[in-house]
Amino acid sequence: MFEREEKKKIAEYLSYFPVVAILGPRQCGKTTLAKIIAKESGDSIYLDMEKESDYLKLSDPELFFNNNLGKLIIIDEIQIRENLFGEIRSFVDSAQTKTPILILGSASPRLIKQSSQTLAGRIAFCELSPLNCVEMSNIPIQDIWLKGGFPGSITAPNINLSNDWRTFYIKTFIERDLPQLGINLASMQINRLFSLISHSHAEILNFSKLGEIFGVSHTAFRGYIDFLEGAFLIRTLQPFSANTKKRLVKTPKVYLRDSGLFHSLQKINSFNDLLGHTMIGNSWEGFAIEQICSVLSDWNPCFYRTSAGAEIDLLLEKSGKIIAIELKSSTSPKVSKGFWSSIEDLSPTRSFVICPIEDIYPYKDNVFISGIRQFLAEIKK
Repeated sequence: MFEREEKKKIAEYLSYFPVVAILGPRQCGKTTLAKIIAKESGDSIYLDMEKESDYLKLSDPELFFNNNLGKLIIIDEIQIRENLFGEIRSFVDSAQTKTPILILGSASPRLIKQSSQTLAGRIAFCELSPLNCVEMSNIPIQDIWLKGGFPGSITAPNINLSNDWRTFYIKTFIERDLPQLGINLASMQINRLFSLISHSHAEILNFSKLGEIFGVSHTAFRGYIDFLEGAFLIRTLQPFSANTKKRLVKTPKVYLRDSGLFHSLQKINSFNDLLGHTMIGNSWEGFAIEQICSVLSDWNPCFYRTSAGAEIDLLLEKSGKIIAIELKSSTSPKVSKGFWSSIEDLSPTRSFVICPIEDIYPYKDNVFISGIRQFLAEIKK
């Protein structure tokens, strides 16, 4: 059993907000976390909208809510019943007894938009990602990097079952879930879309080129990217935009958020496969960025790249502070001249080179070599 970092935040939200939403991709642990919170809260009721008997219990929402006053009401896969948002709003506005409602949604952009409009001022959102390396402190970083953070993948008893779990997950998501969430593409086209994105992992997004390959306009391809980002499957990292004397790249980079899914799409089935793969550097970059962004969610992430090629993989900004991070897949990393010139341009508060080790030590000129866990512990001090 892994201790989710978001549990305390969700419990705090439930003590204040009438409605709390946990949003994230399927199988990332939303239901498990909700049931733990329910057990600790005492009196609760759980409904899964994919289960017909539970679905029917809400055929008269007003009667159901009023019959369960004072309980923690949990509604899973609520995107199936979007019409409930209006009923929930009416109930929380009129209920005389505190009756917190916890809703779970599997990555629906429409869900976020609908609930934000209908429940404005009444709802708090918590995004739940797959497990991160802090939550899996007893698992070697190389295992998490290879298998990703989905519980079904990381807890599989062997690598073959982990590979199979992710293969089936991708197939199910492509064939059933994404069309249900509103993407207007056939399964074969969605497969092609994911293949294109996986080959662009950790690269600058060229909407025109990718749209041409996919057979759509750059505007349409941008729409697919926006949809998949809203579905928590990919992350676009925006470029640094502060005024400098340098000409900066202005196009975002794209990453598949889960390293295990990226490896499945690239047919990487073992750590040896990963070590010999041409995209190992891209893989580590995406993995490290997702770990950092999921844990340090209160920092603003971006990347820095000049038209001359000087770059820093990740910048974290908050309250006037800048942390510069270079990401290297080697355990004995070396950085380029472009990194040092970028450091000179930006004068960051702190600078790190993060690689797959379990240590932290000074490098030179106030730059530290660090593992991900050690970096996160250092920043959270």
